[in-house]
Amino acid sequence: MRLQSIGRRARGFTLIEMMIATSVSGVLASVAYPSFTGCLHKVHRTEALVALIQVQHAEERWRSNSVAYGTLAQVGVSATAPGGRYALSVSAPSASGYEAVAVATGSQAGDRPCRYMSVRVDGGNATYLSGETAALGNVTQVNRQCWNQ
Repeated sequence: MRLQSIGRRARGFTLIEMMIATSVSGVLASVAYPSFTGCLHKVHRTEALVALIQVQHAEERWRSNSVAYGTLAQVGVSATAPGGRYALSVSAPSASGYEAVAVATGSQAGDRPCRYMSVRVDGGNATYLSGETAALGNVTQVNRQCWNQ
């Protein structure tokens, strides 16, 4: 049996073939990864949208029994969105309005154009804003993309 196996050629991949296959898969992965992370950021952005809507509902419930809107602690909302990817805050609660802000944390902070998302309520009118910084300076088209409109 041993004599027969000596005459046979070994089958398998050569080192060159393996290097080419690895190179091709590396190039494909480097092209696909940014698109994949962009999709993940968009999916996780929904967490901020839901959290800010929950803040709005809680604020309206609070306001229906109080003379002014309340802080997160007063309205009973956590300072962190349920998935932990956004930090929530409410600033300037008054009798006529407030501003609720969701700030991306951790890996979600890589969602640069939509890192900050805000709902401003003034006199019953809600304004939805977004931005790369706390200045919330996105143009209308980018703002709509952040808010999935």
